[in-house]
Amino acid sequence: MPRRPSPSVIRQRRLAAGGAALLALVVILVVAGVFSGGGETPSSAQEVADRSARPELPGGGRRLFPDRRVVAYYGAPQDDELGALGIGSPDSAAAKLQKQADLYAARGKAVLPALELIVVIANADPGDDGMYRSRQEDKVIRGYLRVARAHDMLLILDIQPGRSDFFTETTRLEKWLEQPDVGLALDPEWRVQEGQVPGQVIGSVDAREVNATSAWLAQLVEAHDLPQKLFIVHQFTEGMVDEAELKPREQLAMVLNADGFGSRSAKRSKYHAFTREAPKAFEQGFKLFYKEDEAMLMGPAAVLGLKPPPDVVVYE
Repeated sequence: MPRRPSPSVIRQRRLAAGGAALLALVVILVVAGVFSGGGETPSSAQEVADRSARPELPGGGRRLFPDRRVVAYYGAPQDDELGALGIGSPDSAAAKLQKQADLYAARGKAVLPALELIVVIANADPGDDGMYRSRQEDKVIRGYLRVARAHDMLLILDIQPGRSDFFTETTRLEKWLEQPDVGLALDPEWRVQEGQVPGQVIGSVDAREVNATSAWLAQLVEAHDLPQKLFIVHQFTEGMVDEAELKPREQLAMVLNADGFGSRSAKRSKYHAFTREAPKAFEQGFKLFYKEDEAMLMGPAAVLGLKPPPDVVVYE
């Protein structure tokens, strides 16, 4: 079932020695720090230094899974109805998220909390450009990134494109996605076509659009030697995205997130159906709703009891 429309609201040298004297000379020069390599790759000592200087994820390392589980708050500050992240200040939301995430520290996986900020918000009115979406100001994104870093969390930029498209909205976020601790989430429910209004219809997206977006993001990761970047695609209906046509990217930790609220049995059934259809290269996500799920809200033990246990858990 659709949610109500949102308000208007991102990389040895092998030494060849003809004799012991030459080898000794090379070693001395390396230690002295004067061996330049003539423009070739650096010495092993320098390689170690370079590797240690490569950007890492919060908590260290350059790959997200399988050793971590991400637990996120979703929302935006424009309205409480947009999700848990928008309730209270960003700092207070991060503190509440940490308490929620701590409950998932089980089964040998480290928990990495994440702030999933809606940076493109689908609207019920067309706006000046007729795209039925609004964009967060830089100062808002900057503020949430600052809070995420203060709490050693990821920031995930969520896109509800309205009548725009995911590629257009993603590429304009390049300066943020160049950061090693910023991921991306696509919300096809809010990707509508000409003549459609977000909230009046359940949106969908062609796999080609998702693949073009993920290819661009993977190239960005390569260009800036970034750690693996989280890439989430939300879904809660069978036709929302053709999972079989989605292409995996080694540079991205790709997740299909089972969205939508309802009874525990309905959510389990939908999650199991989606996981059976998902490409093997994709991780699994599961979304919970504090308000809509209400008394039916599944606890962490029940969520971790899903088969397979989700690698990403999102609270709205």
